[in-house]
Amino acid sequence: MASAIAHVRSLLGLFLFLVLSVTASCAPEPEVAADLVLRGGKVVTVDDAVPDGEAIAVKGDTILAVGTSEEIDAYIGRGTEVIDLDGKLAIPGFIDSHGHFLGVGDAKMQLDLMNVANWDEVVGMVAAVAADAPTGELIRGRGWHQEKWDRVPEDAVDGLPTHNALSAVSPNNPVVLRHASGHASFANARAMEMSGITRQTADPRGGQIVRDANGEPIGVFRETASGLLGPATRDAVPPDPKRQAVLAAEEALSKGITTFHDAGSSFETIDMLKEMIDEGTLGVRMWVMIRTSNERLAELLPDYKIIGYGNNHLTVRAIKRTIDGALGPHGAWLLEPYEDLPSSRGLNTSEVVSVEETARLAMEHGFQLAVHAIGDRANREVLDIFERAFRAHPDRKGLRWRIEHSQHLHPNDIPRFGELGVIASMQGIHCTSDAPYVLARLGERRAEEGAYVWQKLLQTGAVISNGTDAPVEDVDPIASYYASVSRRLKDGTVFFPDQRMSRMEALRSYTLDAAYAGFEEDIKGSLTPGKLADITVLSKDIMTVPEAEIPTTEVVYTIVGGRVMYSRGAGQD
Repeated sequence: MASAIAHVRSLLGLFLFLVLSVTASCAPEPEVAADLVLRGGKVVTVDDAVPDGEAIAVKGDTILAVGTSEEIDAYIGRGTEVIDLDGKLAIPGFIDSHGHFLGVGDAKMQLDLMNVANWDEVVGMVAAVAADAPTGELIRGRGWHQEKWDRVPEDAVDGLPTHNALSAVSPNNPVVLRHASGHASFANARAMEMSGITRQTADPRGGQIVRDANGEPIGVFRETASGLLGPATRDAVPPDPKRQAVLAAEEALSKGITTFHDAGSSFETIDMLKEMIDEGTLGVRMWVMIRTSNERLAELLPDYKIIGYGNNHLTVRAIKRTIDGALGPHGAWLLEPYEDLPSSRGLNTSEVVSVEETARLAMEHGFQLAVHAIGDRANREVLDIFERAFRAHPDRKGLRWRIEHSQHLHPNDIPRFGELGVIASMQGIHCTSDAPYVLARLGERRAEEGAYVWQKLLQTGAVISNGTDAPVEDVDPIASYYASVSRRLKDGTVFFPDQRMSRMEALRSYTLDAAYAGFEEDIKGSLTPGKLADITVLSKDIMTVPEAEIPTTEVVYTIVGGRVMYSRGAGQD
């Protein structure tokens, strides 16, 4: 009897399946069928005119509609790919508005020193590589930061180790290790010997060879002095830039980034990126700043203003300059001396007149100008350069020139960002990463008045775009978003909490405001029908979960132009 009932149920199930299949096949095709539908989640549009919803419909590479799951189901046709969000959060694709694209890939091709506990670990890692390396082969690494070690090396100078232990484990191989900031390098004795560096070697303009009490180089080269190590690296096989780009794109997409603002590339790199886009081997959208000499800019700028190349995969419309160094290696250019190094006010790495000439070229050719400035003196000088350029061209409006980093400001200069319409291109993660030594470098007063003053800047009407400065930091937007809304350090303390961003301010800084910083807010940065379907899906709702849970959020999907370019557990499409 039981088997007969089971047989009847089986037949009924088959009958219902056939009925539903016929009904589905006979259902009318929607007037406009979507190519992709995301449904059953939470959608935050970052557009005040478009209500948040539960689902998104995509046609081609653009957003068709946002609404409830029931509303968006009306766009599902026979060929529609449907992704069940299962309650997850969909937001506009993250835009990292300041990073070093090839550097992200290159960091994966050398020793990773980001998380070492101390100098002894660095020496041990180099020793392990040197043991198997052919004689004379260059050993490279990046990511060390003396302020993040658990102890100061015994023979330290200004908190920095000497080369002796490193040279002992690598006598036959040149070793060059870049600081996490990219604004200093460490070299062993062999690298210095190959570069002809002795106690008689003079400091270059905008750089410093760190020396011990006897005047001997300890192996650390600040800012432009790193260039003195060129002979030690000249014969090394250069890394493949296409491989660097592929690795960087994979890393960016896996972290939910759909557009990457590259803070300084050559004309040759731009040509390579165009070639890769033509080949279909670069899945992330690129927005590139040109970094080269004024002479080459004057010669080639007219041919390199590129807007939306390769179906909006490449835009080149900005020039990058650097006027000072980084705070960690005492390279940021300050108005007053460092608290912990009273003999120094940092380093001016490019002459003001040279940056002024770049401003003239940018104005002449219709490019944005983006200048790296970290110290308060550097920021003041750049604001002055911008203001002079704007006054000389009163007919030019909405130029959106940018200061990259804007980390440490004098109170008198904070209102000038809003008044001049200068974009503060900042990196939230730098605040919490640098905070442990900011007080030592600047002192309590200067730190409170002008260190990472997001709310003070927003109140002037300034636009803040967010990013990571990768590979200086991990390219992960979640970590930078968390730093932006919490300013919480590893020890649990909060660094001047009144300057925290709200969760929506932080999200805008990584989406719509970052798009605005690149003149792309009309095509990306919000989940608005008609805009590009660049979407990031997160495992947790970073807008509502308890703050402590934000760092555990993972990227589930990264969608660029309606194509799933990354899926957690499946890798890159």
